[in-house]
Amino acid sequence: MRILSIETSCDDTCITLLDAKKNFFEILANAAISQGKLHSAYGGIYPNLAKNEHIKNLPILLKRVLKKSKASKPDLIVVTSGPGLEPCLWAGITFAEDLAKKWKVPLVPVNHMEGHVLSVFAKGKKFSIPNLHPARGGASFPILSLLVSGGHTQLVLTKKGFKHEIIGETLDDAVGEAFDKVARMLGLPYPGGPEISRLASQARKFKIKNSKLKIKFPRPMLKSNNFNFSFAGLKTAVLYKIRDLKKAGQKLTHELITELSLEFENAAIETLVYKTAKALEKYKAKTLIVAGGVAANRHLREEIRKVSKNVLFPTPELATDNAIMIGMAGYLNYLKNPKKKYKIRANGGLRLGEMIK
Repeated sequence: MRILSIETSCDDTCITLLDAKKNFFEILANAAISQGKLHSAYGGIYPNLAKNEHIKNLPILLKRVLKKSKASKPDLIVVTSGPGLEPCLWAGITFAEDLAKKWKVPLVPVNHMEGHVLSVFAKGKKFSIPNLHPARGGASFPILSLLVSGGHTQLVLTKKGFKHEIIGETLDDAVGEAFDKVARMLGLPYPGGPEISRLASQARKFKIKNSKLKIKFPRPMLKSNNFNFSFAGLKTAVLYKIRDLKKAGQKLTHELITELSLEFENAAIETLVYKTAKALEKYKAKTLIVAGGVAANRHLREEIRKVSKNVLFPTPELATDNAIMIGMAGYLNYLKNPKKKYKIRANGGLRLGEMIK
């Protein structure tokens, strides 16, 4: 079965054509257009601007994918319906609905976060989810997923049949959002998360760990009796430290920005890893998945490997939003109920495990 998948939940326009049979997949064609440079001038994403770019880019990518795959039409279309920025989601949904009507093929909505859970299994042009067994590159249930991105920070427990339960989540800012906001405070370019990580990595490499200023930020909610996160207070602590340093006559030199970046990243990653380790212990999860944009963070990968022997990460290109993972999730959901017809609506706050009608 050929699956055309469409992803427009944020600022990346993505279309993929997959060939699928049971748990085996082959990427026939994959195309994406990033709006990163367009939004960098504003220091963040403008939803309506992103929506207009999606509307412009979707026909271009479709033509590119069909030409590369030499396909006339797919057997199934899947599209992200949430969570995400609703104007952007509607751009993809409307485009997908028009194609499904034109080609007379089924259309299935996809939860973007379920795509991230599955993204770790996509390795190379041909891949599978073989028996969900660790020795064969898969996973054993129960699975614990740490989903970290600009919009989400969640701990998700997945049982057989890919039934998801959110056991912990951020009460305010997502960790990726906190990275970007702190980067803006430090005068770093957008997207700021990778810039903070780059500076922090330099600091570790040159062992700039003990400064005369003795900068120390809080590790939020480490002692809470749950698996929730909070990064707003950490972000505010950075803001106050910058304010106090400026009042004391300190300039934000490159060295000082590097120190602040290092301690912020240490605090954020330590919090993520600590909560994840506790959840692994409580739920006796056999496999850990770390996915989403922040899963590309080198320090997170290094630290999380210390608490789990069986941890799966997506490839760097699939850590960010992509249509490959959406195609996988859509196809597996289609197999559960091939005859179901959906009335698809954009749902910016769609939660993992919530039924899509």
